[in-house]
Amino acid sequence: MGIRIQEQPSQSPADGSQPKSKKKVLNRIVENRMIDKLSYEEYRDRVREVYDGTQGSLLLTCSRLSLHMQLGERLFRHRKFDLRGAKRILDVGSGAGQIASHLLKYADRDASITCFDLSLAMVHRAIRRLRSNLPNFLVADLSRLPFADGSFDCVTCGYVLEHLPDPRLGLTELARVLMPGGRMLLLTTEDNFGGALTSALWRCRTYNRNELQQVCHEVGLLWKQELWFTAMHRFLRAGGICVEIVKAS
Repeated sequence: MGIRIQEQPSQSPADGSQPKSKKKVLNRIVENRMIDKLSYEEYRDRVREVYDGTQGSLLLTCSRLSLHMQLGERLFRHRKFDLRGAKRILDVGSGAGQIASHLLKYADRDASITCFDLSLAMVHRAIRRLRSNLPNFLVADLSRLPFADGSFDCVTCGYVLEHLPDPRLGLTELARVLMPGGRMLLLTTEDNFGGALTSALWRCRTYNRNELQQVCHEVGLLWKQELWFTAMHRFLRAGGICVEIVKAS
């Protein structure tokens, strides 16, 4: 299977960044702050290095040990996020193919699936693991997507948005390529202690749930429902931010 590499011009975030959330002192100490200290281009290169290297090679193992792989499948198997009827699916930051494997299993047989990642090494890992000629893989940057407006009726974005200094960089692009009425499954790291630990390990930022919902609404992405892996996750408010989103018509 061939891989297309989309070269993108550099793009820096607008200077008017959103206000910083008030976080608990311990969370601020633990959380990795590299994303605030570098330009977007420099930070993007650091992230690519992380996922190109040894840490990226362990991503699938980490997903399984943390149960994110197994719990994520429950969202599709129990139709909490229902893939039926989706015909053009985009998997954002496909990593080692964790979500893509669920898409191959639970999406309609005639659905087309496009997967991209910032890291070429991760794309190769996903192709080797999935052993399927159905997904179309490419290397691209979430802040500059190489797709026409309204190209997809369904998007899955699992733990990718936290690698952007401002969520608008990615959410605006996702809103653009998603057709009106299209649906998105968004999972991202929340600004709690568990999220701070994730940030320290993967050099990402965290998001405040209410602030992220507001930004989504500003770009026309409306939160339909908050999802939880299990009843215990709901009770403990654990597992990060997981929502089904619909693009305004």
